[in-house]
Amino acid sequence: MHLGIVGYGPIGAGLAAALSADPVGRLTVLVRAGRGPATPVPTAAAAAVEVVEDAADLIAAAPDLVVECAGQGAVRDVVPALLAAGIDTVIASVGALADPATRDALRAAAEAGGGRAILPSGAIGGLDLLAALAVGGDLTVRYRGTKPPRAWAGTPAEEVCDLAALTAPATVFHGSARTAALRFPKNANVAAALALAGAGFDATEVVLIADPAAAGNRHAYEAVSPLGRFAIEIEAAPTAGNARTSQTTIYSLLAEVTRRRRPAF
Repeated sequence: MHLGIVGYGPIGAGLAAALSADPVGRLTVLVRAGRGPATPVPTAAAAAVEVVEDAADLIAAAPDLVVECAGQGAVRDVVPALLAAGIDTVIASVGALADPATRDALRAAAEAGGGRAILPSGAIGGLDLLAALAVGGDLTVRYRGTKPPRAWAGTPAEEVCDLAALTAPATVFHGSARTAALRFPKNANVAAALALAGAGFDATEVVLIADPAAAGNRHAYEAVSPLGRFAIEIEAAPTAGNARTSQTTIYSLLAEVTRRRRPAF
């Protein structure tokens, strides 16, 4: 398999490291021009490894599958071209789809070129059941995301409270999944995933919390419909060097790669 990765921050590097246990045949990594990988791409991740700085070079390399790990900007600027070239792409930064223009661009590119946009479960679970309840209609979804204060640094949460001085949990956002995904692009991908699978961006209620006692990232949601109700709570360890992202996100992306490599049981 020839795999492409867009972005080589904590998620992209974590995915490459995880591939070392079961290498792909070829790995092409797209990094920002003039800024090579902060850490070397492990040669154990693939039989052949290359790093490119232009999306056109990634497309020309013709990978079998690409995984986007670079944030909402990459979804807007790079993924449409991949889909238009017929390259299936796993989108880690699903919060980008809260922007109608981005969503329309991805849909148009996929229809024009035949590439599939694949949305992973990321740090959350139960999306299959949530999608089933959504088909039944009249679905209510409430999500609560809790992370340590350092995970909210550099976000609008700093306008709500003094993150460094917190001694108790503080709500830093309460509103729709659409607003959460757009205001907290590195912290609300779970809210976006739930919205896409379930009641939609505007009907999914989101509460984001900074908790000084949180050792990792906690995700909890409740879904209620005439067909039934369920609740899920997950506590995940953060990725190394990035308190915002759960390690389960990396392994969710790895699972999508594995499904493509081995589509049988």
